[in-house]
Amino acid sequence: MRSPKIRLALAFVGLLAVTTLSAGCGAKTQTTPAPAPTPQSRPHSTATVDIVAPRPGAVVTEPTLRVRLKLTGGEIVPQTDVHLTPNRGHIHLILDGKVVSMSYGVEQDVAVTPGPHILQAEFVATDHFPFNPRVIRVTTFTAR
Repeated sequence: MRSPKIRLALAFVGLLAVTTLSAGCGAKTQTTPAPAPTPQSRPHSTATVDIVAPRPGAVVTEPTLRVRLKLTGGEIVPQTDVHLTPNRGHIHLILDGKVVSMSYGVEQDVAVTPGPHILQAEFVATDHFPFNPRVIRVTTFTAR
């Protein structure tokens, strides 16, 4: 005879399996998202992006972080376009893995909460997808 803990664990696994199967068998709405471009089809950019502020390891005491970037060899354009040019695009700011800004400039204010953070700045093509290879910089900072 199995212990109550083992029976409970087996019941949970069974319930999880039934739930997963029933979720996969239900009626589905037909939505076809646009496929992400393959890395081979992406343009190569010679641009570079650097994070001027915050400096690596900085301690921020305000609830709003002033991000300053430097873009070299690239042009920031405000329009979205599928006709890609290797050094034209805009910048995505990613805070702790989430896009917080799609900036058309090199300065941006971002709200931050207390604690350690990872900030990424990526120069992307006019279709919002990355260049190949990616034009990206990363820094860490702490907000208090």
